Amino acid sequence: VFSPGINWGQIRLHVAYANSNVKIIGAHAGISVGPDGATHQALEDIALMRVLPNMTVVAPCDYEECRKAVVEASKFKGPVYIRFGREKLPLITAKNNSFKIGKAEVLKEGKDVAIIACGPLVYEALVAAEELKKKISVCVVNCHTIKPLDEKTVIKVAKKCKRIVTAEEHQIKGGLGSAVAEVLSRDYPVPIRMVGVKDKFGESGKPGQLMNKHGLTSKEIVRCVKALLK
Repeated sequence: VFSPGINWGQIRLHVAYANSNVKIIGAHAGISVGPDGATHQALEDIALMRVLPNMTVVAPCDYEECRKAVVEASKFKGPVYIRFGREKLPLITAKNNSFKIGKAEVLKEGKDVAIIACGPLVYEALVAAEELKKKISVCVVNCHTIKPLDEKTVIKVAKKCKRIVTAEEHQIKGGLGSAVAEVLSRDYPVPIRMVGVKDKFGESGKPGQLMNKHGLTSKEIVRCVKALLK
């Protein structure tokens, strides 16, 4: 909320416009901040940052990916925003997994529906795919870089699966889902459902309760997958 929220004007002018070699890390992002409530739950930061020319936007999915993102950003020339949450997350990537800014990673192959997720929702996407696997073949893509989006991979899985679900701990408007829809509406239109916060501010509560209430779990992803197949 404070960075990039409150200082966005300075970031726009002195970092993005100047194309300065500055790295910005926004911590405590998303609704899972919990008891701190709406004033501290950044649900708009991806939208704020991806709209800026020259800005790269990364949302890692776990501890190892956070570490790799910081290391890679330090080597990257130009403005980079990395989004961190606060809650502990299951470790779903390994220390020796490759990580490249701008390159999405297909974690699970599938042919019926592709789930494209970032941050904490990558784990939820994998849980959803596991639950559905007996009847539905689900592809799961870890799209840790929202900008520049890996358009090649997005279009490839859209062509293969013909249906897309996006998932993020962020407002649906302006986030990963919007970025994916922008690409596919231009190059390969397919039916899309988006899992995210639906044009609301957050509220105080336990992280798990808030994730459930606002539909940011595998349960909602499963519902969207089934809705697409109908």
